[in-house]
Amino acid sequence: MKIIKKNISAKDGSGSIMLRPEIPEDLWHSYNLLRAGDLVRCTTVRKVVKESSTGSTTSSKKRLMLTIRLKTIDFDPDALQVRLSGVVENQNELVRMGAHHTLTLELHQNFTLEKDCWDKIYLDVVEDACNPDRRAELAAVVMHSGLAHVCLVTGALTVTKARIETNIPKKRTGSSNNAKAIARFFEAVYQAILRHVDFATVKAVLLGSPGYVKDDFMAYLKEECFKRDDRPFMEAVNKGKFVLVRASSGHKHALEEVFSDPTVCKRIESTKAMEEVAVLQKFMRTMDVDPDRAYYGFHHVRSAADQLAIDKLLVTDQLFRASSPPVRKMYVGLVEDVEANGGTVYVFSSLHVSGQQLQQVSGVAAILRYPLPDLDELELQAEEYELNGGEADPGSDDESENASDERIRQDMELLNF
Repeated sequence: MKIIKKNISAKDGSGSIMLRPEIPEDLWHSYNLLRAGDLVRCTTVRKVVKESSTGSTTSSKKRLMLTIRLKTIDFDPDALQVRLSGVVENQNELVRMGAHHTLTLELHQNFTLEKDCWDKIYLDVVEDACNPDRRAELAAVVMHSGLAHVCLVTGALTVTKARIETNIPKKRTGSSNNAKAIARFFEAVYQAILRHVDFATVKAVLLGSPGYVKDDFMAYLKEECFKRDDRPFMEAVNKGKFVLVRASSGHKHALEEVFSDPTVCKRIESTKAMEEVAVLQKFMRTMDVDPDRAYYGFHHVRSAADQLAIDKLLVTDQLFRASSPPVRKMYVGLVEDVEANGGTVYVFSSLHVSGQQLQQVSGVAAILRYPLPDLDELELQAEEYELNGGEADPGSDDESENASDERIRQDMELLNF
């Protein structure tokens, strides 16, 4: 991503930024910046219908500059496209004000995004997207006999670049059909890796499968690359970039097992994706051995942050796409408070396996500096709030308890908005 122009007010954070997506991952970052109510200005193609004096009509497609106020934002992770729709906000001789229009963000095409407030999370997304060192860090191939997925893993998303499926007949005495089918399957995987993986940038290529499929493919790859003099493969083999690991199948969800393998974790621990996996595994272990130092759910985490107890905050980017501005502001405030008090914040991508796992436990979790066994009382207070019809416990006269009840009431109203 490249910043073309930036104009943000230091007073209230309002303003606009002109950006240019340069690689497919930039479109994912663009999606995380957009929300309903924002203004987007870029060139687009629109069908224009003209009526002649005789009543006949002619239609043509015109490229023009339009500004729309966003209503819906969709991201297609397979096609890597961001589709926007909204109402036209600028005067144009070919399009009337208030007309609906749909556009697709494209690579190498400038667009201007205007917001009422560019908060810290938005600015961090822009800074991360404009980091020139950001590229695909890992490649992963999961396979079983007849099925393989070739994926690229970046700091923000896991992209399936190729799906190879081949019918493998059973072994029969006197027949070579099985061996020929396996050779065709391995050749298709070989070509897919050669076409989609840039060995100059990836730190490792993970090969996962059940049984000996990965070992047989690795032997095939080594033999063929030296026979064909395929330099990218030869250099990758010589540098030991291929890492063999067990996986239960060739389906994409088997990547979760690949990333959990201790051998893989040690080999690629410096990548952003593995940092997220490692801290999520640490949270799960802490939940088992020291549950008073690991909490999830907004109310518990917010209470721990108020007591300056959070060492590591885990949160998914999906929470920052909340349609309600107060809810988004609530999570942004949590992140800012944790960072201000010396904690480390990990924003998990919802397009990574680790981010999907975190989303299953509310999307927000924390590892604490010291145990807080009293946090479980917060859940009881929330239940009492529900039982009392949304009112604080009438028997509580303590000022701090009343303040806690008020925070619970406000947070529950926002989360149920």
